[in-house]
Amino acid sequence: MKTRKAVLLAVTLAVAAPAFAQGGPPPSEPATAPAEPGAIALYGDKTPGSAASEQWIKFAGRDLAVRNVTRPTITPVLPDPAKATGAAVVVAPGGAFMMLAMDHEGWNVARALADRGIAAFVLKYRLNPTPKDEAEAGKFMGAALQSELGHPMTGDLLGKSSAPADGKAAVAWVRAHAAQYGIDPARVGMMGFSAGAMTTRRVGLDADTPSRPAFLGYIYGPQDAEPVSADAPPMFDAIALDDSLFPSKGFPIAQAWLAAKRPVEIHGYQRGDHGFGLGIPGTTTTLLIDQFTAWLSMQGFLARKDSK
Repeated sequence: MKTRKAVLLAVTLAVAAPAFAQGGPPPSEPATAPAEPGAIALYGDKTPGSAASEQWIKFAGRDLAVRNVTRPTITPVLPDPAKATGAAVVVAPGGAFMMLAMDHEGWNVARALADRGIAAFVLKYRLNPTPKDEAEAGKFMGAALQSELGHPMTGDLLGKSSAPADGKAAVAWVRAHAAQYGIDPARVGMMGFSAGAMTTRRVGLDADTPSRPAFLGYIYGPQDAEPVSADAPPMFDAIALDDSLFPSKGFPIAQAWLAAKRPVEIHGYQRGDHGFGLGIPGTTTTLLIDQFTAWLSMQGFLARKDSK
């Protein structure tokens, strides 16, 4: 039987993972919606929903998260042109398809990528609805998550989510606007965390060619196997071996990539639990973005066209 801690970890996104290590979820409070001046409606004039549906929360006094997103957006976070590589990553935060860790697994990650010369585009995808009342929402999310912990890739949270459709649209949108941002359309990938990782996996394996990412960053997603096609994108697979939401099953999904003769790299961190984001001090999870960047370089995705 899964522990109550595992449910709390996902419901509160683990946006303050060290607080869990100290015995409880981080404190949260209602927050004012941020301005998001760079956010772009994902489907242009046809974008559904309204920002008025959103409910924002701040964890531990610093990390913003949001529920009840009905209007999907994409926000560019661009590198200094002097060090831009021409590569781009769509960043998909997690939150059990019922919340988005916009700071912890979105904007913070995008800034870290941009610092390394990679254009990042934070995807605020549509979420499954939750009760407006915070206490009721917590109970609702906990129950929904508890019912799917043993089979997350085949459950209703993912199955009824619009996240994969929005992820597919986001990759296509970045490719269509590549020239505007100095991006090579052949080097547009996707990186997701937890539910965002599951979204990334669906986009990587299910999308058609114009919407299929060139590479995948699969960060603390379920390791359960599924069939992998011979043209699947290269994948960087990272998870903590003490992940209490997705307990270790080994790396069956990476083995499926190997069986399909597709490039894959595995990082199984000794400690970090679920939701470590850019890393927990004192653990090797703090190396995540540098290792991901080194892997992209090894695959040839960071080679500038003018570097001859």
